Amino acid sequence: MTDTSKAKYGESIGADGPPPSLEQQLLAAAAAGDADEVARLIELEADVDYQDEDGVSPLMKAAEGGHIVVLSALLQSGAPWNAQDKHGYCAGEYAMGSGHQEAVDLLLDFAVQVELVLGALERYICDMIYMYAAPNSGYLTQKLVYRGEQLLDADGEAVMMGWERPLMVRHAERDGGGGGGRVLNVGFGLGIVDTEIQSHKPERHTIVEAHPDVYEHMVRKGWAERPGVRILKGRWQDVLPELLAEAPYDGIFFDTYGEYYEEMRDFHIHLPRLLARDGVYSFFNGLASDNIFFHMVYCRLISLELASKGLTVEYEPLAVGSLGDEVWQGVRSKYWHFETYFLPRVTRVDPLDAVEEEGDEGGEGRPCVEEAGGVTAAADETMAAGGRGEAGVAALAPDDQLQQ
Repeated sequence: MTDTSKAKYGESIGADGPPPSLEQQLLAAAAAGDADEVARLIELEADVDYQDEDGVSPLMKAAEGGHIVVLSALLQSGAPWNAQDKHGYCAGEYAMGSGHQEAVDLLLDFAVQVELVLGALERYICDMIYMYAAPNSGYLTQKLVYRGEQLLDADGEAVMMGWERPLMVRHAERDGGGGGGRVLNVGFGLGIVDTEIQSHKPERHTIVEAHPDVYEHMVRKGWAERPGVRILKGRWQDVLPELLAEAPYDGIFFDTYGEYYEEMRDFHIHLPRLLARDGVYSFFNGLASDNIFFHMVYCRLISLELASKGLTVEYEPLAVGSLGDEVWQGVRSKYWHFETYFLPRVTRVDPLDAVEEEGDEGGEGRPCVEEAGGVTAAADETMAAGGRGEAGVAALAPDDQLQQ
């Protein structure tokens, strides 16, 4: 440690106390946007993973100040983009709360690229695990309970709730086959989206339901006797041959419980064979629903993944509003935290549009990750603002939690 370093940043972290550690100096240098000092401290092997007693990291401080060069240096040195402080906020939210869009874009693009690379390894590990157990086998053996407009599992966690009704209505409008078409829904739940799909009078309405309690509920409610309705009992993976034989579908909706992003990703592998040329696909967009920046990362990942299959996705922002405590009464955990829902609408890419976009490469605009994903400008701007109708992290927590 040099005297210059202590004189430069020691006072801000307690000049009268013990000499600041390399990590404390790094935190202060990142907050100041001092790229040269940050580079020097990294060279001295300061731990870029460091978080202070409040969980604040150098990356968060750099993001809060919009210091792009420092952000890049920290990320390239291994600083985790998804570390969270004690209030649950990550560097991306610090950048959003301070209005630094360039920093948000940098962190978002980096996060997507990292997850694309690491995701391949994670999928390999998951494949090895799934050789011995189905991913949602625990959920499928639990007893489910219908209680009014709530469907609860054995632990009191909500499988589906009535507050989702306006979202399901809109999903059915977008994915309902346009009237007279063939529609596939994976996951019945409370039956809200299927009831709405029926209002569009599809020619064929196929429903896949894996949980035996939900299946029995459907039979009791007379769904098996409805004209044009076909119920396939089992996981979508188990009935896939029947789905492919019946394909293509004009509308597809995917909303399973007890599965994760990787299972939905596996379903997407089959979309080009399942979806009609002019068909529309959508899914319940509840990924990382307690952290807006992580939610943005997932939206971008899905956009890139679908683009690689000749599909494009647009996100339509729908107002949810503030869901008060009364909504979650009797439910163990709150599974939705945003005031805006981003409804995905997936269609096939027009080959002529794809050629035109290739000809426009190199022009001005937002990063290519966003363009490849087909995210609509309106939805992207709303997500970048925090997804709550207010400005970024400032809308998520009191000021004293953000001004570290």
